[in-house]
Amino acid sequence: MEKKQYLCTKSQIIILMDRQELRKLIAIWFEEDIRDGDHTSLSCIPAAQMGCQQLIIKDTGVLAGVEVAKEIINYFDPECRVEQFLHDGDHVKPGDVAFKVYGKELSLLQIERTMLNIMQRMSGVATTAHRYQSLIEDTGCHVLDTRKTTPGLRYLEKEAVALGGGMNHRIGLFDMILLKDNHVDFAGGITNALTRARDYLNAKAAEGDAERFLNMKIEIEVRNFDEIREALATGIPDRIMLDNFTPEKTREAVEMIREWERSAGRHMEIESSGGITIDTIRSYAEQGVDFVSVGALTHSYKSLDMSFKAVK
Repeated sequence: MEKKQYLCTKSQIIILMDRQELRKLIAIWFEEDIRDGDHTSLSCIPAAQMGCQQLIIKDTGVLAGVEVAKEIINYFDPECRVEQFLHDGDHVKPGDVAFKVYGKELSLLQIERTMLNIMQRMSGVATTAHRYQSLIEDTGCHVLDTRKTTPGLRYLEKEAVALGGGMNHRIGLFDMILLKDNHVDFAGGITNALTRARDYLNAKAAEGDAERFLNMKIEIEVRNFDEIREALATGIPDRIMLDNFTPEKTREAVEMIREWERSAGRHMEIESSGGITIDTIRSYAEQGVDFVSVGALTHSYKSLDMSFKAVK
């Protein structure tokens, strides 16, 4: 497997993480934990002694990180053998066994914490995404993640969001134009920001890689109805983000934008954002927006409890 592909089928946003990039991360994780040796295990476990440990689920949620765990195991000791029972995206409960690993006991002990750290966090993100999305599933609205991710773990956390049923927003600053309030203020207003963004993409397309830049979406964050009107008047954005609107004002904004759609003859995506919680997400989704973005998916999740126990 030369490429690890993470795909959110609903959003059709694909993240490609080169296998070597992942292995570089794994090397950093082990360097952080082991350095010159696991002296606890080395002091009491014979080097050639073989054994088995199993990954036991201790909480209810959505499993994520199994494929990454297998890569961690293979990186540390390719001679270890994995017997897999559950897969990424599976719904799990206490007592479920995701997989067993057979190999040198020294290897199993040194793999344990790094593997659990990643799996517990990814599963926590996936479970949180599932909780949010399940609350609005019947509305046709989709919960989006944000760039509020753990440095170095963005690809993995965004994969976990997708596994939980959420959607990936832009992956980073490189794959979408999102004009936020500071961009608008620095550019001198909505029209200036949007016009410059469109001209920039056209210029980049003319330089080469036209398919990428001509298909790159432009989204703009708006703070009030005047900014909505100005953004619509340009006809430039593909998506309008309603920042910190109340549900009532969101309904008004949706009606305004849908009216513009009828006259313009094209669809405008609408996203709600800003302090939306598990308790308020449905009140926004019911107003007719296409997306609700929630930073909490990747910054305020609870890790899923699990353990890696010896099988005797």
